[in-house]
Amino acid sequence: MIDFSTKYLGMKLKGPVVVSSTPLSESIDNVRRMEDCGAAAIILHSLFEEQLALESRALDDDLSRGTESYAESLGYLPDLKDYRMTHEAYLEHLRECKKAVKIPILGSLNGATPGGWVRFAKDIERAGADAIELNTYALATDKSQTSTEMEGQLLKLVSAVTAAVKVPVSVKLSQSFTSLPHLVAQLEAAGARGVAIFNRLYQPDFDIETLEVRPTLHFSKPSELLPRLHWAAILYGNVKLDIAITGGVHSAEDVLKSIMAGGGVVLMASALHIHGIDHIKKVLDDMRYWLEKREYTSLNETRGCLSRRSVPDTSAFDRGNYIKTLSSYSLRQTIAAF
Repeated sequence: MIDFSTKYLGMKLKGPVVVSSTPLSESIDNVRRMEDCGAAAIILHSLFEEQLALESRALDDDLSRGTESYAESLGYLPDLKDYRMTHEAYLEHLRECKKAVKIPILGSLNGATPGGWVRFAKDIERAGADAIELNTYALATDKSQTSTEMEGQLLKLVSAVTAAVKVPVSVKLSQSFTSLPHLVAQLEAAGARGVAIFNRLYQPDFDIETLEVRPTLHFSKPSELLPRLHWAAILYGNVKLDIAITGGVHSAEDVLKSIMAGGGVVLMASALHIHGIDHIKKVLDDMRYWLEKREYTSLNETRGCLSRRSVPDTSAFDRGNYIKTLSSYSLRQTIAAF
């Protein structure tokens, strides 16, 4: 029998597949099914910074009074009644999930500024969460704000949360940072126990008939996995915190690649929406078949074997791959033309 156990955020997990933040986890029945199908842990859907702010009735009233004057901006901020789950309901749901399953349950906070995160992180810890994921999403739209300032804001947030709670904290990052290894090292120094790479940025679409900018949501595709593998392979061995790969993980092959790059776990969401929760079991069965066929006894034997520090030629992670890829493509095109 293949040993699938792995470690993430100081927790020993029975396997590498963690359910990422998704509305599917709003149902206790779904949470039970996730455990039955082999999920090693579950990250609950996120509490949003804006959601927590709007729970203040005064702010909600202020926004409502101004709706007619700048409706374009407020269209992206749902009314208080539109949120699926309030702060108190979220905490109660977390408690119910802890009672329903034996696997770890992680809380999730989504935002970009310190704000009330510390208080709500404490609430999530008291409700029984085994860990907390900070799902960070900030866009540089102000030309006066530097990248250093944005990173500083993130580090301040992480430091404040990790200092306030005893449970491990992971940071879900976007891939838009210039020097990711340096930032991750700073996050480690700020108290983070893990990083999840990468947050998927949902870009709005443009309707040329109505001249409107509309939110869009698309499930991830396996092709999105490549930059995650690249950066996990670079980070592995250079930092002590744990690495989770999220975005584009759909198959057993995707999971195996992620572990070989240096990831401790994968976070899966889109694949479950597309194929159903039972897909977790299929992925694990396919992994078991692959590993047994090659006479591995544990998944951990493969971890980091394709990381930058493990391969003899590191040019694949540097400019060498860029040059080789473009050169080989140009050569094929030239030959085809004749």
